[in-house]
Amino acid sequence: MGILEDKDNARLFYRYFSRVYDTINPYIWDDRMRNQALEWFDADRDDRVLDVGAGTGFATEGLLNHVDEVYALDQSRGQFEQAFRKFGKHGKVRFHMGDAERLPFKDDSFDKLWSSGSIEYWPDPVAALREFRRVVKPGGTVLVVGPDYPKIRVFQKLADAIMLFYDAEEGEEMFREAGFEGTRHFIQQRHRGAPRAITSVATVPESDGPSDDPGVETDRDADSDATDD
Repeated sequence: MGILEDKDNARLFYRYFSRVYDTINPYIWDDRMRNQALEWFDADRDDRVLDVGAGTGFATEGLLNHVDEVYALDQSRGQFEQAFRKFGKHGKVRFHMGDAERLPFKDDSFDKLWSSGSIEYWPDPVAALREFRRVVKPGGTVLVVGPDYPKIRVFQKLADAIMLFYDAEEGEEMFREAGFEGTRHFIQQRHRGAPRAITSVATVPESDGPSDDPGVETDRDADSDATDD
């Protein structure tokens, strides 16, 4: 397990990294890559969408070009403070402090779920993917973007020491273990030589139907003001 797959370490890291995240992120995951992923996501205007690991809101911003409202969840207060400065007064983003492996929402609460730049920090990615399957309605879309495993051995050793990197075969196994079938995996890259992202698009399998009382729970939700302790 990489050092940043420990949740306490990840929160401490983003307490400081959040201040420069929006400056550095475009060199790894830019508008063009995000927009291509949004095409695969294929959200409709009235879809109820959850953005897991929303961070400073780069993906949320893109999602709002396609849907009226986004539920944004993250475990980093530092990241959310940056996002709240962007969206806090607009009312189109609902902020929730929370853990990808234990989502504070009821079964079948969302039509679609997006998560970019977050899976690499999850100690148990399969548990998180099972949670995604739980909170998204049958037939809904789950899209996850993570870092592709490096091809050069020295970079592999560095990657393994820091956080989760995986290839399409490993990604397929994680999604299959979480109960998804027919997952598609795409490699994205800003330019040749840049870090590669692996974008996985899955459909929640059909089940016995939605729960009796679908929707977002309120007793485990964080206040909308993400800067509160």
